[in-house]
Amino acid sequence: MRLARTAQYALLVVVGVIMVGPLYWLLSSSLKDPSQIYTWPPAWIPTDIRVANYADAWNSAPFADFYLNSVVTTLAGTALEVANAVLTAYAFVHLRFPAKRVLFAALLGAMMVPGHVTLLPNYLTVSELGWINTYQGIVIPGVASAFGAFLLRQHMLTLPGELVEAARMDGAGHLRALWSVVLPMSRPMLVTVGIVSLVSKWNDFIWPLIVTNTASMRTLPVGLLLLKNQEGYTNWGAVMAATMFVVAPVLVLFFLAQRHIVAGLTQGAVKG
Repeated sequence: MRLARTAQYALLVVVGVIMVGPLYWLLSSSLKDPSQIYTWPPAWIPTDIRVANYADAWNSAPFADFYLNSVVTTLAGTALEVANAVLTAYAFVHLRFPAKRVLFAALLGAMMVPGHVTLLPNYLTVSELGWINTYQGIVIPGVASAFGAFLLRQHMLTLPGELVEAARMDGAGHLRALWSVVLPMSRPMLVTVGIVSLVSKWNDFIWPLIVTNTASMRTLPVGLLLLKNQEGYTNWGAVMAATMFVVAPVLVLFFLAQRHIVAGLTQGAVKG
């Protein structure tokens, strides 16, 4: 028994090192002199801490604009995606309409389609609307989430349907029942869906790269490209520091919301 538990802890330690190791290397490299980054064997602890890498990264590109663009597009996109997922899930659970099963099967099918398949149709649509290099051009194509709608639908199936029926009998409309009955019982799952959506949009690279064409509209992941010299020497210390600008907000958000994420994912969303 003790041997089995020791083996479990050893496995957890190994997995933890594998997960945390790259993050530690990123942080330590962001504080190194460039000459230390190229040393072999690798220097895991900086001998001369160089905080100036962060100033170099910030001043090498318009990171204030990158942050503003990422915050605006991420928050707006997450809010719209979660709202869309909530309404879709509620409709599949509590409304009756023709071809309901067929549409749900289509929703499941949409989860299996790679996102890159929609890049060209979305770009042509955004271009026709005149939304190239705009916030709406970055945000609107990503407001539909088959995964979020599916996850919330499965969760809502586990909620007592009698409460919604009682609210309906008391004269509440569907939106009122959704707001007053369903959403308060779905907070952990809403946080889970919101975090998944937020991290995805914060880290999105391909679509903002395609749909923007000026530095003032770039988001943080795209802005990192401006720090890499394609023709010569690259200051990897500054690149690592700039990467910390991208990673740090997501890590802080995860640690603050991890209790809600675990609660949302462990709720019994298995009813069909």
